[in-house]
Amino acid sequence: MEMTATPIVGSGNSLHTGGFLNPDFIINEFRLMPGMSIADFGSGAGYFTILMAERVGKEGRVYALDIMESALDSVREKARASGLENVEAIRTNLEVVGSSGLSDQSQDVVLLANILFQSGKKIEIIREAKRVLKDSGLFIIIDWKKGLPAQAGAGSFGPPDSLRTDEMAMRSLAVGEGFVFDRLFNAGQFHFGMIFRKANM
Repeated sequence: MEMTATPIVGSGNSLHTGGFLNPDFIINEFRLMPGMSIADFGSGAGYFTILMAERVGKEGRVYALDIMESALDSVREKARASGLENVEAIRTNLEVVGSSGLSDQSQDVVLLANILFQSGKKIEIIREAKRVLKDSGLFIIIDWKKGLPAQAGAGSFGPPDSLRTDEMAMRSLAVGEGFVFDRLFNAGQFHFGMIFRKANM
């Protein structure tokens, strides 16, 4: 199965997402620090990648991972346009544990934004995140809310409700793989956001 982030609609600002997600707002919830190393699983065109690379600075590193070479080309172009040299784009199938090519316990943060709803192998992706995270590293999930009422406009875009995972079910998947739930955060009207920490081994 091909894994890539949901296409995001622009609204003038190339880093804005037309009301579906607003990375400029959401990224503040991550509490990133200069020098961090981050893996953006299913980076798509790099809306979060570029903002995170700016936050972690020259001493930090952001790895954009996606199966679509066209998406990675977009990430590379955005990084060049922004003068960022701390972004590395990697083509990979995240449903295969070990496929990212990143070293064990090498990342401070792993972000999964609009990825898990696409996959029937959610556990494999979560395990790859766990493998590359340092002890106490942050595991961040953003995904489509399930069961939104029709008046919220949920039926007009995004994946079918049958492909969406309930927040508590998603939380259970991560905790079941050994992550410790940290907190929820506001990811907008149509998405939930949650942060976990990798338990110290």
